[in-house]
Formats: sequence, structure tokens, C-alpha cells
Amino acid sequence: MSMDETGRGGPPEGSGEPTPAAAGDRRTSGVPSDEVRCWILEQLPVPVAYFGRDQLLAMANGAAAGSVGKPEASILGLRPGEVEPGLFLEGGEGLAEAIARVLRTGEGEPYETHLVVAGSEHIWQAAMSPVRNAAGEVQGVSVVTLDTTEQFWARRRLAVLNKASMCIGSTLDVGRTAEELAELGIDGFADFVTVDLLAEVLAGDEARSVLHRDRISFHRVAQRSVLEGCPESVVPLGDIHDYNRDSVVGRALITGEPSRHTVDEEALLRWAAERPDRGRRMRLKKVHSVLVVPLRARGITLGIAVFARHRTPAGFGSADLQLATELVSRAAVCVDNARRYTRERATALALQRSLLPRRAARQQAVEVTTRYLPNTNGAGIGGDWFDVIPLSGARVALVVGDVVGHGLHASATMGRLRTAVRTLADVDLAPEELLTQLDALVLTLDREEPADSADGATVAGATCLYAVYDPAGGCCTMARAGHPEPMLVRPDGTVEQLELPSGPPLGVGGLTFEAAEFELPEGSRLALYTDGLIETAGRDVDTALADLRDLLGRPARSLEEACDNVMDALVPEQPNDDVALLLARTRRLDAGHYASWDLAADPAVVSYARKRAAAQLTAWGLDDAVFTTELVVSELVTNAIRYGGEPIRLRLIRDTALICEVFDGSSTAPHLRRARIFDEGGRGLLLVASLTERWGTRYTGTGKTIWAEQPLPGAHEAELL
Repeated sequence: MSMDETGRGGPPEGSGEPTPAAAGDRRTSGVPSDEVRCWILEQLPVPVAYFGRDQLLAMANGAAAGSVGKPEASILGLRPGEVEPGLFLEGGEGLAEAIARVLRTGEGEPYETHLVVAGSEHIWQAAMSPVRNAAGEVQGVSVVTLDTTEQFWARRRLAVLNKASMCIGSTLDVGRTAEELAELGIDGFADFVTVDLLAEVLAGDEARSVLHRDRISFHRVAQRSVLEGCPESVVPLGDIHDYNRDSVVGRALITGEPSRHTVDEEALLRWAAERPDRGRRMRLKKVHSVLVVPLRARGITLGIAVFARHRTPAGFGSADLQLATELVSRAAVCVDNARRYTRERATALALQRSLLPRRAARQQAVEVTTRYLPNTNGAGIGGDWFDVIPLSGARVALVVGDVVGHGLHASATMGRLRTAVRTLADVDLAPEELLTQLDALVLTLDREEPADSADGATVAGATCLYAVYDPAGGCCTMARAGHPEPMLVRPDGTVEQLELPSGPPLGVGGLTFEAAEFELPEGSRLALYTDGLIETAGRDVDTALADLRDLLGRPARSLEEACDNVMDALVPEQPNDDVALLLARTRRLDAGHYASWDLAADPAVVSYARKRAAAQLTAWGLDDAVFTTELVVSELVTNAIRYGGEPIRLRLIRDTALICEVFDGSSTAPHLRRARIFDEGGRGLLLVASLTERWGTRYTGTGKTIWAEQPLPGAHEAELL
């Protein structure tokens, strides 16, 4: 090793390592000259500009000049955002303020601007930095920019797709889903959007292939614009909106493929000139780029969506077409789901309405008004029902029920239960006994529908309130199975919730039902309802019941008005559950409509009973019915004396029909017999059945009543009139 003059070892000769002097020469030898520096700046592909303290452009490289489409010499001395003296780029208004801020504060800052250059929009990300002299004083601002247009639109498309997953298909409504697509389309993507659907899709029917149709019927379901009032809707887009097979839309419908198109601007301007009124509404919008995307789901075309740009300078690109296709594809699946729901809901609603009473039954015991409103939250039609059933003896049964669940299964189950209630009511079962039989039926239905059935539906239960009102004495007997208690509005306007024994819902089994009796003054109003009336989101049940009491207590000119007041106040515009409401105003039979006599258990009273009945019919002006009624009274009273026991009572009622009732203290069930030729008896009930429209037996705790009804003379002719 060699030693230098200081005694330290230096590099060996021939080692090739530079000496310090040689290294310094190497560092300085590569320093570019001013000319090279100019080449570097000029050839840099990134736009670079320099503004002096006077905020005028002092230097710009070729990329900066090329970004505005001007030679460098022509833009020197211009203010920020100017391309010519006094002519500013669209979107460059904030550049001057940003540069002035950097000059004032001496701190750099990022800046994003949307510039429209030569009819094309660009997004520039700029880095503004102060330029200082040797003394550290700010002499100007350098602006280095990057064109981030592609990245900007990529982020925008990603944001639109993310928003689509949350916004499109929020409801099971075909029209609303189309509107959501149109609303999302104008949110930073298009300037004008239309959505047209096939007519059968709107109706909830299966969409048919468009390949072999002579005529395709579409309906405009949604259109949205960035301009208020959608003035673009009056602008013809050539053959874009033409539905013939050779048009753009026709080809898209047949092929199922989306496409991009440009619109002839001169043709639009000529059209506007020919129609000055519509031209003003256009506000000289120039639709220049259009996307046509068919709505297809499960291999079937459901409609067409059109996206147009007229304010956004950039036309649609291939990435935009891909984005629109993705948006429309998502919307199409939601539209198809909504269509299927619409069809099922319409079917369930039609089934349910066909099972509900279409008109009030003929009876005079109560005046009745009803309301039924299906839910609209997408869960499907429920199983709420009501009924008014005329009973023997001028009585009437009022029924309100609710099947657990929604959809076709709930509606069908409701129909079965309503039929069962009517059948059980015809045999005059007491309310608690009727609910017991109905509970057994629900259990049977539940066993017939196992949990793993094909549609996954089971009869989970139902609630029911059954009330029987007798206008002769004003007595109302009620029983409930898990149903809300009714409200009673007395003639003086006081309202109370009737306390009924709590019964389990139908389908629980093993528990009993109890009835309660109430005497209702004439003119009282009875309100029966399902839980959808009082159980709504954002309001507890106690508050709803208090509101219901207040509404029922308000004066109303009619039951219709009272019903409307309750529904308008308590039911939201889009209820979450079915709502059924039945209002009944009670009436009483006065002395002019019924008469009764207590009879002894002596065959001699039969003739007396016939005479009293005949006299009463004459007093009512029903002479034509005397002969038949005498025969009926004679047979029923004879049977009561022979086979029944005291007490015996005869009652005639003049209501919608002429009713003859005979009560006795025996629970022996009468039955119809066919007497042989030489038999001396056994023809009584057969004779009664032949002379009257219907007859039957009802039981009480102390005996039974045999009744028979015959039409009032002239009643049939009155109905025909």
C-alpha cells in the first residue's frame, strides 16, 4: 500500500478509483447547460407553466401550450385561464385566485379544475408551488398539471355503481324502480334519461319475446333531466326513439345489445328553427351523444333505457357504455322482481276482494260501513277480513279476523276461515262455541300444511272477533280469539273500549273461549278493526287507541264520514299491514215489529196461538200471509207441547222477512222425517220446510228455539223493481 504525504493510505496505483479531484470533476461534468435545461422543460410531457408576480404567464412548455391548443408564443403574457386576450377557458375561473393565494402566502397547494378545451372537458390536477430567488423572496408560481380525466371518470363510474346497489330496487314497484334508474342516471353521468317499459311488464304479466311481434307497445315510465321540467323530452332524436325494427331502438330490442350513437346537431337546430316555441323550451340544448341500453332480465327484454348528453361536453365512451349496461342490468332484475310481485299481489288482491263481502247483507239490525286497505310495503296481501251475517230471529253477526302471514296463501286461508264462520253461524252456534270450532279447523289446516311444504307457507294462526247482536232486546254477545277489543260509541258521544275475556289466537289449541254480553242502546256505534289500524311504525298502540277513541267520539254526519275520518287520520299513505274497519250503528225492533206470547203446555192453546198470530198479521197488513203462518204456528207449537217442555213462548217478527219462533225448555233436537203413507204423525217439520224459505234450531242455556222464515208478501216484486 502506498502512503500519501500525510501518512494516510491512498488508493493503489492502477486501482481505477477516482481521486477526490477526479470525483469533483465528474460531478460537475454532467451538469446540463441552460440550453439542455430548456430542452428538458420543453420536451417534458407534463404541462408546466410559470406566472410572475404580475400573475401573467411568463413561461410555458410545449405540453402546456398543446393542452390549450395554442402555440407558446401566443399565450405568453395572458392571465390564468385565458386562451386569448379577454377569452377565458370554461372552468378556469378559479385559477387566478389560487395563484394569487400562493403568491401571497408563499405556500404551495394542490388544485383541481375542470377545463373545457375545444369542446372537450378535461379534469386537471395541478400542483402550484412558489418560486423564490436567492434571498427567499417569492418571484412567481410554477404550475405543474396532470390530466386525470380518465381517473376522474373511473372514480365517478365506480361511485355510480356503488350508489346503484343502494338506490335501485328499494321498493317492489315497477314504476318506482324505473324512476330510480333515471334519477341515478342524471347524477353525474348523463344529462337526460328516459326509461320505457313493455305494456305487459307494467301490468305484471310475463313479457313476451319481441322477435315475432308486428307491434310493440311501450309506455314511458320515467324521464329525468339535469334541467328542470325535462325540456329535452320535446327534442326528436332521429330514429333513436322510433320503435320500428330498422331503428336504433328496434335493433337494440331485437339483438338485446346496448349501443352508442351521436346525434346530428344540425338537424336538431333546423328542427328548433321550424318550431320556435319548442326551440325556446330546448334552451338550445345540443344532444350530441346517446346510449341505448335494453332492459333484459332472465333472457327476456322488458324495456329500453336511453341516456343522453347535451351539457356535458364529453361524449359517451366505451367505459360509459359498460357502466350504463351494468346499471340497466341491475335495474332490469329489480323491475322483473317487481313485476313478479305485482302479478302475485294483483292475484292475491283479486282473490281476497272476491272473498270479502261485495255488498251488505239484507238485514235491519244494524247499519254497517266497512273499509279495507291492503298493505303496500312489499310483504304481499294479508289475510284480513270482515263479514256481516244475518242470523235467525232478525239478529246479525259481525265478524272481523286476521290471518297471520301475507300473500296468496294468507288470502286463501282467509277465504276458508270466512266460509267456515258462515257455516258455523248458520247453525246458530254461540260466539264462544263458534271460536272453539274455528280453532279446531285452524289446527287441522296447520297439520295439512307441513313446515317443509313446497312454498314454505304454513297456517301459523289467526285472530278473530265474533259478535252477535239481537235488535229485539239490544243484547250483544261477543267473544274474541287474540283479536283487539272493539270500541263502543254511545249515543251521547262517550267512547269506551269493551273489555272482553282474553282468548288465545286461533290455532293454539287446548284453551277455551269465553263470551261477554252487553246491552247496547239504540243508535250506538260499534267499531271492530284489525291490528293494522292501531299498530303502525313510529306510534305505540296505547297512543293509537287513544287517537281512535278521540276520532270515534267526534260528531259525524254519517257512518261513511266517521269511517273516512278514522282511516285518514290513523292509516299512513303506505300502510305496513292490511287494515280492516267495520262500523255498525245499532237499531232496535219496536213494538210494531214483533209480538210474543207465553203459552201453557196444553194442546188447547194451539188454536189460541193461531188466532193471536192471525190477528197480529192482520194488524201488520199481512193478510196474504195469514194462512201459511197459521199452519206454521200450529205445527211448531204442537211440537213444543208434545216433545218439549215449559216454558213455551211464541214470537212473531216482521223484519226483512216474516219470522215465526217457538221457544221451549227442552234441548231435544228436532229432525226432519218423511212419514209413511199410513203414519199419523211425522209430517210437521216437513210441512214447515215446504211452506217457508228456511227453518232451523238454535240452542240457549235454558232450551231451544225453532224458527221459520217466509218472505213478506210483495217482497220479491219489490226486489225486482
